[in-house]
Amino acid sequence: MRPGLDRASIVDTVKHVRNFGIVALLALGVYALPGGDTAADLFGASLFVILSLGIGLLAARFYQERRVDLVSLGDQWRLLLYGAIGLIVVALAASPRLFDSGLGTIVWLALMAGAIFALYRVWRHAREY
Repeated sequence: MRPGLDRASIVDTVKHVRNFGIVALLALGVYALPGGDTAADLFGASLFVILSLGIGLLAARFYQERRVDLVSLGDQWRLLLYGAIGLIVVALAASPRLFDSGLGTIVWLALMAGAIFALYRVWRHAREY
């Protein structure tokens, strides 16, 4: 073996090449086999559902851990927080339709910027003494 190459680095390289080959083979199957696009759509939808469940569970856990902090914000700041989160959810849900036009893209960016600014304001308020 050459200096600087040990067995572990060779094994890692072989693993990476193997993993790339597996992904390339799956991509070829989606491209070439009949019904591959349907299977890819199903796989994408399954990943979306799993991701959505994960985000929901993370939000529930965050709420349970920070319930006192959220209640201590006060009604107005809590309304701003929940409104900003709701605006982000609506903007993300409407993004396919909004991105169909230039004006829709600008509206989407404005909605996201406003929601992020509102979240920043709530965070700043919560950090004040």
